[in-house]
Amino acid sequence: MNQMEDDSHPTRPSLLNKLKDTADHQSWREFNDLYGKLIFGFALKAGLTEDEAKEVVQETLIAAANNLPGFRYQPKVCSFKTWLLNLSRWRVTDQLRKRQAPSAPRQDSRMREGDGTRTDTIERVADPAGSQLEAIWDEEWEASLQGIVLARVKAQTDPKQWQIFDFYGLKKWPVHDVAQALNVSVGQIYLVKHRVAARVKKEIKKEIKRLEK
Repeated sequence: MNQMEDDSHPTRPSLLNKLKDTADHQSWREFNDLYGKLIFGFALKAGLTEDEAKEVVQETLIAAANNLPGFRYQPKVCSFKTWLLNLSRWRVTDQLRKRQAPSAPRQDSRMREGDGTRTDTIERVADPAGSQLEAIWDEEWEASLQGIVLARVKAQTDPKQWQIFDFYGLKKWPVHDVAQALNVSVGQIYLVKHRVAARVKKEIKKEIKRLEK
């Protein structure tokens, strides 16, 4: 599957505008569903424990709630993806600092959030793990988008056809193993894989276009 565009996650400007109203609980549930798992997976892959990762998720979502009213959707200046990465990365870094010096005073990351387009002096110092964390974030971002799109396509696809696509297109079973397991022809497998993959690509393009609305 092709690499996703930078800000291709299904967050629309309309949703971001709704989130500026902290009393809009439905929009915040949608936001949490979209990004809670993303942030949690990012924190785990960055080396945190499950408890630490849960704390990162909670603190990041609280920070987003506090800062979204001042967030301006300007992808060319600072995409939402980068803004949320900054909020999450600062909290992962805070958790790692707690391990190294639990009794040492630390700067509260809330003091350096702003609108996500500027960073505190300490954040401008070269961070040897910075590029690594960004790579982890990109990986989780793409996996999250793919998961959402695949779930949607699965709901729209015949169960037998989805099973063929899952085994051959996603799990990468050898084609003859899929044919034997599901009692279908090799030609049918190729056809189903092509059709379902085309639907997946179409849905991804839809999500990208939604950002422009």
